Amino acid sequence: MTYIREPTLKPVSIDQLHPTQITVGMREVEDKRKRLQARPPEKIGKFLGHHMIPVVKGPKKRQYIIDHHHLALALHYERFEHVLVSVMADLSALELNSFWVVLDHHGWVHPYDPSGQRQNFGDIPESVTSLQDDPFRSLAGELRRVGGFAKESTPFGEFLWADFLRQRLQRQSLEADFDSAVTQALQLAKSDEAEYLPGWSGPHAET
Repeated sequence: MTYIREPTLKPVSIDQLHPTQITVGMREVEDKRKRLQARPPEKIGKFLGHHMIPVVKGPKKRQYIIDHHHLALALHYERFEHVLVSVMADLSALELNSFWVVLDHHGWVHPYDPSGQRQNFGDIPESVTSLQDDPFRSLAGELRRVGGFAKESTPFGEFLWADFLRQRLQRQSLEADFDSAVTQALQLAKSDEAEYLPGWSGPHAET
């Protein structure tokens, strides 16, 4: 079992990358697509070089994404076939069950479905193209962009925010009026209820 940080300069096929989560926020994927479309073609290569996909090598030398699932899917939709990756650990010597346990221990896997319910590791899709939409993950991403909370390094921190919001807002209302949901989410993000969440920046009440 080897822990490394090794950029792979040889392009890797997006189709060969395996997710470590079940869902993404499709609204956020679409936002990344628009940002890619707005970049001059001659600058795309430099952008990809600065946004390598972090992976862990697993059994059979398969490469498992541990971050940037939204970017990988956006690139796929924009008809990019390859990306550059950065290998964070080589766990290829492990058998599959032990591999998932190690990923879980490090916070490198998030096997939760669109309802926020934990599933088996076997329910994680084989390809980024099979990732499911969790609209509350999109809401959490937008909440961070508008200053609802600060970005930090907690693994899957935005999914924690998504689950916090899921318990307080109706999915039907979110899908009917996203902007209104963002306004409500901002109010919730500043409350003491959210204090336990990563990046919380709400004010404490005066005493």
